[in-house]
Amino acid sequence: MKSIAISGSVRQNVGKRDAKELRYEGNVPAVLYGSGTQTHLSVSAADLKQVLYTPEVVFVEFDLNGKKTKAIVQDAQFHPLTDVVIHVDFLELNDDKAVSVNIPVKLTGTSPGVKLGGKLVQKLRTLRVKATPNNLPQEIEVPMESLEVGKSFRVGQVKLENGKVLNNADDTIVSVIMSRALRQAEQEAAKAAQGKKK
Repeated sequence: MKSIAISGSVRQNVGKRDAKELRYEGNVPAVLYGSGTQTHLSVSAADLKQVLYTPEVVFVEFDLNGKKTKAIVQDAQFHPLTDVVIHVDFLELNDDKAVSVNIPVKLTGTSPGVKLGGKLVQKLRTLRVKATPNNLPQEIEVPMESLEVGKSFRVGQVKLENGKVLNNADDTIVSVIMSRALRQAEQEAAKAAQGKKK
């Protein structure tokens, strides 16, 4: 799992005015929780870009007053108009304690159904996985080689050694459906075959 070091500083004042000042200086108010206590921080908005604007799951390493802490982003709030990040919640990680994280899905291989002209429909782009931090996968690979037209790959088919997928086992991750062009071609072929019989 990828780790990025971010410098954070503990906030002494926790008010709206203080938060506004922080944002004006290019920082973002944040909260670190998970060890029984909440720590109010300010982190650089520039540092957060490499953590928030990526589909990957990234571990964040803080150095707070000499104490090193590993965390993940649990939630981020954005301004409704400007889309600028205005607040971040970090969850402190403990090597022995399982956490739930959204892990990106990666489709691998080629679907025979798509080769025949079927249409690929990906319903889930991430899966909710529960595992200890060291066992969290960077991504979940979904093989496409067995996907014929009309076939699906469901959550229950995902094999995860040291973790658990929390999504409903029956949920479809990806499927190959009959495309309009393929349906038309099949109908035309059927008509041609009937014409020959006559």
